[in-house]
Amino acid sequence: MALKHKIYFDLNKRSTAVDNLPIRMRITYSGKRLDISMGYNIDPSKWDSEAQRVTPNCINKYKQTSMEINKHLLERESAIDKIFTRFELDNITPTMEDVKTAYYAMFGTKQSEADRPIEITFFERFDEFVKDKGYNNDWTPATLTKFHAVRSHLLAFDKNITLDAFNEERLMAYVKFLQISKGMRNITVSKQIGFLKWFLRWANAKGYTSQIAYASFRPKLKSVDKEIIFLNWDELMHLHNFEIPESKQYLARVRDVFCFCCFTSLRYSDAYNLKRSDIKNGTIHITTIKTDDKLQIQLNKYSSAILDKYKDIRFKGDKALPVISNQKMNEYLKELGKLAELNDPISEIYFVGNERKETVYPKYALLGTHAGRRTFICNALAMNIPAQVVMQWTGHSDYKAMQPYIAVAEKTKAEAMDKFNQK
Repeated sequence: MALKHKIYFDLNKRSTAVDNLPIRMRITYSGKRLDISMGYNIDPSKWDSEAQRVTPNCINKYKQTSMEINKHLLERESAIDKIFTRFELDNITPTMEDVKTAYYAMFGTKQSEADRPIEITFFERFDEFVKDKGYNNDWTPATLTKFHAVRSHLLAFDKNITLDAFNEERLMAYVKFLQISKGMRNITVSKQIGFLKWFLRWANAKGYTSQIAYASFRPKLKSVDKEIIFLNWDELMHLHNFEIPESKQYLARVRDVFCFCCFTSLRYSDAYNLKRSDIKNGTIHITTIKTDDKLQIQLNKYSSAILDKYKDIRFKGDKALPVISNQKMNEYLKELGKLAELNDPISEIYFVGNERKETVYPKYALLGTHAGRRTFICNALAMNIPAQVVMQWTGHSDYKAMQPYIAVAEKTKAEAMDKFNQK
């Protein structure tokens, strides 16, 4: 369903101003309402409420013309339309904070020239970076949200930080801040430092700073390889054939889509976008969303049966499968896994600073759409299908990227062989 939104411009009459009211943009969607100031003021007598624009050939008390202001409003309206289109393509119903994050990442916070400091601040440069790299390269809302989090962490670390301040000592202080004040795992800290270094490289290339300590900064952070969550063949068959109770039939389609990914190696994004026209002569022909790889994936009896189940049902956009939002599907997969008693304990080991920690979860609690593709790879390798062949289906071009899966497959085969010793 399309993510409908409405945009309305009016004057903020709750302002303390009497004759020069702020212009605001009001956005409504999904029962939510968000107001954003446009940074311009106008006398009510010069505002056309029906057209939602400043009356032509007028100026405000700051000598800003109606043409300038109306052009600004049109630009902001177009930006909001673009932001909602991206959320719709990602099948996300955004929170108000998500919309604000995307908006301010594009434009930053508008200040009056009188209030603007002469020196451009660190955070203004950061906003410029997100606008330059993010919107010019079509970052997804999820990526923009990540960088909003980076900005928030940096602001909490030091709201007066400068670009030139990030020498090795200050970088290390930021690492400690993330570990101690934010309680982040080392692997998360590494990602945050990677995001910051990306910004600092950009700033250096732009000539905004000559500080290059980031280039050689590589903090020693203890970590262990993350556990690959997948279903072995027995678990996959159990889930595939599991009889879902009548009261939980909404899980049936989720199970079918997930199993389809397990039998084809498709990512969630590619399953979501899969059209009937992409399937020809028993083969899926797609260009992947994430990497733009052109792949041909042959159907097997399991994936064919799932497609046949829905062949007479028409989905919007000629889609081949009933795929719901990623967020909702992840939620339902955990519910389905619990129902099917996928309870094998998974031990998650991680470090916070030098402290080693371990948490044990039942497998169903870690199930997500990402496990579908991993299930395909691990089972294909465990069946002795050559890695080079598997890579043609998955789109992996680097053999090194397959190494973790190969290790898991070898472990799976060893555990299977050990069953003979228990008879």
